[in-house]
Amino acid sequence: MAEPALPRITDTPDAAAQVKFRAGTEQRFLVTVDAEEEFDWAQPLRRDDPRTATVCRLSRFQSFCETHGVTPVYMMDYPVASLPLAAELLGDAVRGGRAEIGIQLHPWVNPPHVEIVSERNSFVGSLPLELERAKLAELHSTIARNFGKAPLIYRAGRYGVGPNTAMLLRELGIAFDTSVRARFEYTDIGGPSFLGLPLEPWWVGAPGGLIELPMTTIYAGLLRRIGGWLHPATRRIEALRGVMARTGLLDRIPFTPEGVTIAEALRAVDLAVEDGVPVMVFSFHSPSLRPGHTPYVRSDADLDLLYDWWRAVFARLRSRGVASTSVQGIMASVALA
Repeated sequence: MAEPALPRITDTPDAAAQVKFRAGTEQRFLVTVDAEEEFDWAQPLRRDDPRTATVCRLSRFQSFCETHGVTPVYMMDYPVASLPLAAELLGDAVRGGRAEIGIQLHPWVNPPHVEIVSERNSFVGSLPLELERAKLAELHSTIARNFGKAPLIYRAGRYGVGPNTAMLLRELGIAFDTSVRARFEYTDIGGPSFLGLPLEPWWVGAPGGLIELPMTTIYAGLLRRIGGWLHPATRRIEALRGVMARTGLLDRIPFTPEGVTIAEALRAVDLAVEDGVPVMVFSFHSPSLRPGHTPYVRSDADLDLLYDWWRAVFARLRSRGVASTSVQGIMASVALA
């Protein structure tokens, strides 16, 4: 008998879908790096001549993480995964279990190059089924070939999951999707909405298959308990959101050093601990590891601040009893019965 169709990743799961962990499993955190080419975020996307000058900075970040006992997960897109330098810099760490490699699919630079490059087509879930399948298979095989291990975790570039994504991930044996950016939506530009989705991991379909591991975002402030409807309700009034954040009424804090201060991050970590978030998922873009390639790191001082951000966050997590984990560690802790 054929397996039942998987729900969309963006479908709100019921309580029974929540992933359970083995007894004694403590709160943990996962660091994910969107390891990608550089491009001007303010300009239209381009397929030709993707730049990868910042890949050389991955080795410094890897050494930094190892010093702090953290196992980063590099979510690689095609221009980085196919670059021999990436495997040269990170191969030993991956083989030694000090780093892991996942998939991040930027369709506009990922073969086969069939579709027109456009805003809508930058969300891979908007592409026809067979084209999404072909692009995903090409990236999966490139990573497996160059790093000697099949990737187990996926993130759609621009968080662009679609109706077929879960099925395609299961075809390849992917255990985790981490495309959901909890408490954000991208419908204005043709992408998905993640409003109303939980912070806790859940099964997409039957237990034992695909787990959604959402990126963590915390509501902070006096009105945080009603942030789930109040923040979306003010989406077209940015000035009001700014006032609420400055006055301590309501703020939305994603777990990233990009655009989030150290003070905000520490406050969000404390709230996530109090809320019992089982796995806190951090993320940022690898071009931020070299000044001048993202809006968040324009100078050497900005880069120093990025590393200071991580030092402060790692220290706070340790002080709150939240340990670093890995994809393999999460898999081993899942309770299936």
